[in-house]
Amino acid sequence: MRALIQRVARAEVRVEDAVRGRIGVGLLILLGATHGDGPADVEWLAHRIAGLRVFADSEGRMNRDLRETGGAALVIPQFTLYGDARHGRRPDFTAAARPEHAESLYESFCEALGREGITVERGVFRAHMAVELLNDGPVTLMIQSPAERAADAAAGA
Repeated sequence: MRALIQRVARAEVRVEDAVRGRIGVGLLILLGATHGDGPADVEWLAHRIAGLRVFADSEGRMNRDLRETGGAALVIPQFTLYGDARHGRRPDFTAAARPEHAESLYESFCEALGREGITVERGVFRAHMAVELLNDGPVTLMIQSPAERAADAAAGA
């Protein structure tokens, strides 16, 4: 699994001009899944993100996690994180999990993040979404589950 996270002052997602999720201070999480991802990847990634210290402490250092700030997460399903644009002009998305598998992992991830004590707002799976955010910092990080990192290492990426 891959998660592109952005520390935000605020973020919202709209589907057909209706707000479907909105947060103040927190993390916007774009979440992608591949074929071999499963429950262990979901749990690892949710725990890792919930404990990631990317918020400033009283001295301005990134020393606080999402729980310590009282922030929330807006999780957006994002199969394009598995797009491969190395060849040709059109990205190849064959590494992205099939929608049925990916949706189950997405829902499980949102639930796992909630069990970590994080307030979770969600995008809409398989919908065209408009995501608006105010990136704070900016701070943007890519986090991959251990299986994904191992696969990248084996492929020489």
